[in-house]
Amino acid sequence: MTDDLVEEKESPVPEGYQVLNWFSGFGRQIGPIYEGIGGGQESSMAFRVQEYHTNGMGNCHGGMLMAFADVAWGHPVSLIYHRHWVTVRLMTDFLSGGKLGDWVEGGSEVIGMEDDFITVKGRIWSGDRTLLTGTGLFKLLGPRS
Repeated sequence: MTDDLVEEKESPVPEGYQVLNWFSGFGRQIGPIYEGIGGGQESSMAFRVQEYHTNGMGNCHGGMLMAFADVAWGHPVSLIYHRHWVTVRLMTDFLSGGKLGDWVEGGSEVIGMEDDFITVKGRIWSGDRTLLTGTGLFKLLGPRS
């Protein structure tokens, strides 16, 4: 892959977002990803659909939306519990497609905890269109440094 995959090529980033510092590994392949500024324990994340996110029909690939849901829905687990986590399960419903150039946002809320397992309810949207809804189950690991 080339360095151009992490450069912003589209419209400016909307106010209230900053680039997430994740430029290595998988983050390098799907990014840039942005995080909401100043949300405390609430979190929102976003990305702009670029050509390398699209499928053969020119829509945002479902795999990209799932990868983004994994990150966006798990991020509050990091903020609230200050621990690393792994995804156990994502259950999703695709409701609409993301288009090239769309600003796609996502967020979740913690709805349960049992032992070291956190359940969240999440949503991915673009403007007034909901693209994806679902739940995630995340297992807490060791403390974040």
